[in-house]
Amino acid sequence: MAAPADLAPRQGLRGRFLDLVSSARFQSFAARFPLTRPFVRREGEALFDLVQGFVASQVLAALVELRICHRLANAPEDAATLGAATGIPADRMQRLLQAGAALNLLRRRRDGRFDLTPRGAALISVPGLEDMIAHHDVLYRDLADPVAFLRGETETELAHVWPYVFGAGRAEDPALARRYSHLMAESQRLVAEDTLAAAPLKGVRHLLDVGGGTGVFAEAAADRHPELRVTLLDLPQVVDAAQDRLSRSPVASRIACTPGSFRDDDLPNGADAISLIRVLYDHRDETVRALLARVHDALPPGGKLLVSEPMSGGARPDRAGDVYYALYTMAMRTGTVRSAEQIAALCRKAGFTRISTPRPHRPFVTRVLLAHRE
Repeated sequence: MAAPADLAPRQGLRGRFLDLVSSARFQSFAARFPLTRPFVRREGEALFDLVQGFVASQVLAALVELRICHRLANAPEDAATLGAATGIPADRMQRLLQAGAALNLLRRRRDGRFDLTPRGAALISVPGLEDMIAHHDVLYRDLADPVAFLRGETETELAHVWPYVFGAGRAEDPALARRYSHLMAESQRLVAEDTLAAAPLKGVRHLLDVGGGTGVFAEAAADRHPELRVTLLDLPQVVDAAQDRLSRSPVASRIACTPGSFRDDDLPNGADAISLIRVLYDHRDETVRALLARVHDALPPGGKLLVSEPMSGGARPDRAGDVYYALYTMAMRTGTVRSAEQIAALCRKAGFTRISTPRPHRPFVTRVLLAHRE
């Protein structure tokens, strides 16, 4: 069975195997042969999932915008009732509900009505998930022509949705800063939970949370460690939102908010640990190198650096880091996902030692790196 006509035969055993499975004749044979049929079916279904992935994401977006899972949270409903409530014709609502059930977000009952599955219930209960999905319309437009996007020919909208990651001078719209901070705060709850489980701050007396947003991680750290004092550093308009939110927190007395830019200002001294939670991947290497140098200078001997953010899988490519976050940061036109090894190398250049990467509960939420100043 020859390789496809437009491909030269590959070399070696693996090459010959790929030539074989690339053959339409082999695929037809393997789909019928009992020993190979399960493999062909499994690979075919996985490939089709990739082909129809955009449509599935649009079904998800529609379910979120129409609040279908919320409407089904208390009782099952049929397509006519949900259609009347949302302005969608009943026959089209039926197709949306069928699609939601095929994605295991909904369940079709014997009486024809639909209710939630555990996955659908998680969709409306996981902090920040619906906000993230609703915000994806911008990313979808940026990726409409993926080849032009990869060539750098697309003027991406996402770069203007979060402009203040480029620096304090771009962060002049308070409404935009509030929108960014709200989305980040909601998604940060899971990040904080998994980060502190993987890298507890036992023995740390004073934590400086750089780029801490509205204080979700600072609050979670202070709540978990009753003796811990936290200083949150971020841009002035973000700090205002953080102070407002933290004023209602039971741990507010142990969290101080300091306005500043880690791009332009030296970091305050006095902390024995510094956290960078979802900060590095927003920025280019030169910004990261400068920030890590400032972090190193601000820590005392024995001080600890905690990094938590989405990461590339490096030698073992990862679906969350190397697909979603890699293209997202490319659309932002400022940062990039890095592997733990790449971040570790940047830390070593800044003078850090004893670098470790404890495994979090949910690597698709965040990955963690610890480093120390000797």
